[in-house]
Amino acid sequence: MTNGGKPEGAETYAGDLTVQETWELLENNPDAVLIDVRTTAEWAYVGMPDLSLLSKAVHPVSWVLFPDMSKNASFIDEISAIQPKKSAPMVFLCRSGVRSIAAAEAATRAGYEKSYNVLEGFEGGPDAEGHRGKLGGWKVAGLKWKQG
Repeated sequence: MTNGGKPEGAETYAGDLTVQETWELLENNPDAVLIDVRTTAEWAYVGMPDLSLLSKAVHPVSWVLFPDMSKNASFIDEISAIQPKKSAPMVFLCRSGVRSIAAAEAATRAGYEKSYNVLEGFEGGPDAEGHRGKLGGWKVAGLKWKQG
């Protein structure tokens, strides 16, 4: 696990994982779940991770709601329905690893001991031309994903 450049002990969640570390955690821990916190529009038009090789599903739970981008007031209730075990790993993914930090922090405050953020998210950061999908993230790492 990487620390995302945070000072030791400064994390308010379990930590940051690379996409490869995420895959390995999901593969090796039967209780680990991946929660995609992006919006319905992103899931539909950009794509989603595909965990079928692991016989697992991605759990879509928006951190903010499309189109007004208001905070999802039922976020904790929704993730609790997916993973009732507070000691099981929950890995949060967004576009680039920002909303997923907020989601991991909220899950930690709700008592989830192993809430992780996926560094670089699904699409990674923008390149020099402002385009995503070329500089890191789930898609660039070559992990399985689907669209539509």
